Amino acid sequence: MDECGNGDGGEVPSLSGRGEKEGTGPASSSSSHKDDDEGDFSPTSVLITGGAGFIASHVATLLVERYPKYKVVVLDNLEYCGSLQNLSRAKDKKNFFFVEGDILSCDQVRDALERHGVDTVLHFAAQTHVDNSFGNSLEFTMTNVYGTHSLLEACRVYGKIRRFVNVSTDEVYGEQSFGSGQSSCEKSVLEPTNPYSAAKAGAEMMVTAYSKSYGLPCITTRGNNVYGPGQFPEKLVPKLILLARRGAKLPIHGSGESRRSFLHVDDVKEAYDLILHKGVVGEVYNIGTQRERRVLDVAGDVCALGGLDPAVHVEHVADRRYNDRRYFISDAKVRGLGWSPRVDWPEGLRRTYEWYAETDLSKFWRNRDIEEALKPHPTFRRRGSHQG
Repeated sequence: MDECGNGDGGEVPSLSGRGEKEGTGPASSSSSHKDDDEGDFSPTSVLITGGAGFIASHVATLLVERYPKYKVVVLDNLEYCGSLQNLSRAKDKKNFFFVEGDILSCDQVRDALERHGVDTVLHFAAQTHVDNSFGNSLEFTMTNVYGTHSLLEACRVYGKIRRFVNVSTDEVYGEQSFGSGQSSCEKSVLEPTNPYSAAKAGAEMMVTAYSKSYGLPCITTRGNNVYGPGQFPEKLVPKLILLARRGAKLPIHGSGESRRSFLHVDDVKEAYDLILHKGVVGEVYNIGTQRERRVLDVAGDVCALGGLDPAVHVEHVADRRYNDRRYFISDAKVRGLGWSPRVDWPEGLRRTYEWYAETDLSKFWRNRDIEEALKPHPTFRRRGSHQG
């Protein structure tokens, strides 16, 4: 058995440099953070970057409502895919604070850290849409790599961070072949294939460097596809839902045979709650499911909810420059913390469909170009902001 539990084999090299056994290595053995690793971690003031975006806003709202003693500070530059409406349940709570700012500015980050006495960072801010990365790759490097570096440096100089959770993606592992039962675990080699995943891998390397060089207590997560309420409709599931509701064609890149694993955001936010409080410093955690669906099947499921005939309404369009065929990750490690997904695909998709049917998107994303998002290959130029 290899370290991922996949048959026979030796140690799998990891580009992330986390080849040590659990609980060892410079980050997790740092004496200044020893007490945090001996029991459940309890933050006092949490900074969430990109917190007006999709996944981060759900995590922020959970923390605000579940832990009223925590101060929850959202830092966001309110780019196109984020919305303050995502934070509507949290915004009037006494323990919630919003700061309009950008991770590219060390000064803005330092001011937020100092002003709110932050001791914990959940780093969601990123440019995330793969289609955009092919046309605007330098912007992805700027936000995802340089922005992460800027944030890390601000945290290092500030000197009071007890936990830094870096949000990455399963795409850093690269694609896997069909018919393979092998899954990528946290020690698998990183082989990103597009500018987005390469930039996220680069951000991971910077996080690892700050952990090893400066003792910053870091944890990294790598998640698969997430869907649910509040996701900007450039992404597959909301795009298909909105087009289906119009009775329009549903564009599918290439053959549609690529497979993806989908988690509902309600399950993902619970994973972050556990990782924040029970995760081990210096470790990586996959957040995913091994229940896969072809992209073509996703379109068929959406058509079924909308009463449409896939043979009529599904339209094959030009594929991406490079479209990974499959991601397949092991979630055994995060399950060891007590997590498991509870929302199955049919129920989650139905709830998501209903949310988009009931929500006035022109008010939810004010002054955002929804029509551009619904194109087969949308293009947005932005400074970056959100995970999801």
